[in-house]
Amino acid sequence: MVPRAPLCLIACGEATDIAGRVADGLGVPVTPSHDSWFACGEGKHVIDANVRGNDVYVLQRAIVPGSDHSVYDRLIMALHAVDAARCADADRVTLVLPYLPGSRQDKRKEWVREGVSTGLFARMFEAAGVSMLITVEPHNEATIGCYRPRHAVFEGITITRPFSRFITAAELRCDVVASTDVGGLEMARDFAAYMQCDLVALSKERDYSKPNIVARSTLIGDVRGRSVMIIDDIVDTAGSVVSAVETLWEAGATDIVIAAAHMLLSGPGWDRLNTLRKRAIERGHSLHVVGTSGVHHPTAPAWYTEFPVEALLAKVIRSVNTRGSVRAVEERAPADS
Repeated sequence: MVPRAPLCLIACGEATDIAGRVADGLGVPVTPSHDSWFACGEGKHVIDANVRGNDVYVLQRAIVPGSDHSVYDRLIMALHAVDAARCADADRVTLVLPYLPGSRQDKRKEWVREGVSTGLFARMFEAAGVSMLITVEPHNEATIGCYRPRHAVFEGITITRPFSRFITAAELRCDVVASTDVGGLEMARDFAAYMQCDLVALSKERDYSKPNIVARSTLIGDVRGRSVMIIDDIVDTAGSVVSAVETLWEAGATDIVIAAAHMLLSGPGWDRLNTLRKRAIERGHSLHVVGTSGVHHPTAPAWYTEFPVEALLAKVIRSVNTRGSVRAVEERAPADS
């Protein structure tokens, strides 16, 4: 198919590694550009090449473990890069954020004096000149309603098929697939169908008076004597995962695999997983964790496995650039995407 315009890939400073691998998949170089930070904390993004009339794709990591910059620093830098491309007369600008910040901050009816972050960010993207947002496994499907297609198109990539193939190829396949809560049941059901496994569900009760606290989990299904793969879209402080694993062990489960599209592991996340791993060994069982390269942990232990999504992102970008089908890319994506 004929490209919309010449394809141009721009990397924000903390996304140079993932952008390089996406560029390899596309067979194009990363366009020279750089972040510039001032002493007071302000920043800007400078493009060091001609992008006039190009179909520009700006890549940014929202979560970078160990970075001195915050999620909001990186989000604003992405907007600077988009604005720089628009000011340089790019034909279109697509923002690629493997993890979409704010997607968990849903409006709750009883909490009326708070904003809706994902809607706020959508308006910011539109104002900066984003033609399309590409993200991986958005937490809430309703997020698309925050975007006005005439201004910015929302494209959420589903990785269930290639992720399940990767887990199988890595010999981490389990007897049963479980969700951490009822909200994630549809995602777990899809994984169970692709991997031809049984499905169980966990019902999670949170203590909303305290952040990141799960009061208890209730199991729906039978796991006695069986290995279980817990599927979630986001694992942040790992509180839900700890509660889920404890409930599964109490019900007689054996080996555990924890898999998530966005393995953030903030705050006590790694400590909690390390403790779970030690407890699993004491019980004579194994525990493995699988995340995607959308959030990279450079010092992860040997029992952490990373699923690379760069090749999949490259295929999606190529498909968008040539007006192809993103859904077809998801269906055909191999295990090593």
